[in-house]
Amino acid sequence: MKFSTKDRYALLLMVELASATPGEYLPLKAVSDNQGISVKYLEQIVAPLSKAGLVSGRGSQGGYRLSRSAAQITAGDILRAVEGEIVPVPCLATSAESCPHRAQCETLGFWEGLNQVINQYIDSATLEKLSSEYLSH
Repeated sequence: MKFSTKDRYALLLMVELASATPGEYLPLKAVSDNQGISVKYLEQIVAPLSKAGLVSGRGSQGGYRLSRSAAQITAGDILRAVEGEIVPVPCLATSAESCPHRAQCETLGFWEGLNQVINQYIDSATLEKLSSEYLSH
C-alpha cells in the first residue's frame, strides 16, 4: 500500500490549518509558501476536504479554516476525504464485487488483519496530535 503525494499534502495542509490562529482563515498562498506546494495543487486538495466537511472557505482571498476542532479530525478522516476508502487490497473495499476466490483465499485473514491495523492507526491519529508534533520540530 502506497500513499500518494496528494495524501501527504492533504495532511500537511490540514496541519497548517490546525496550527493557524483559531477562527482565522488561512490563505492557500500562505500554505504554499510554507510548504512549497503550488496553490493550484492545494486548490485541488482542498476541494474534497471541503466537500467532506473538514474545512470551510471564505471567498477568493479569504482562505480556509477547520470546520471543527483539530481534536475531532483524524488522519483517517483526511485520507478518506482525499482517497476514498483505505484498503490494502481491492477485494476488501465496501464497493468491491464479491471476489470469486474469497472462499478459498488462504491469505484473506492476513489482508483483513492488515486492513484493521491500518484503519485503527489512521483513526487514532488526531489532527491535534499531528499539529503538536509538527510545531515541536
